[in-house]
Amino acid sequence: MSANTVSTINYFSLDVIQDEARRLVQKGVVSRQQPIYALCQYIPAREWACIECELEQCDFLLRDRIADLIGREKWEND
Repeated sequence: MSANTVSTINYFSLDVIQDEARRLVQKGVVSRQQPIYALCQYIPAREWACIECELEQCDFLLRDRIADLIGREKWEND
């Protein structure tokens, strides 16, 4: 019999979610104008449930724009 395995519980803070959204926007994969729900295409389904809960706790709706989630971007080159 194999050893008991405990599934890893991934905790996604709002900062982590925002960083990932910024990275996807900077790469041009998603637009700031798309709904937050568009991010689910690029995040594994098992992680998306945790992300959805964190967004809900922080008063974000999946139909809100990604721009609302990530706020203003800071540019290092200005």
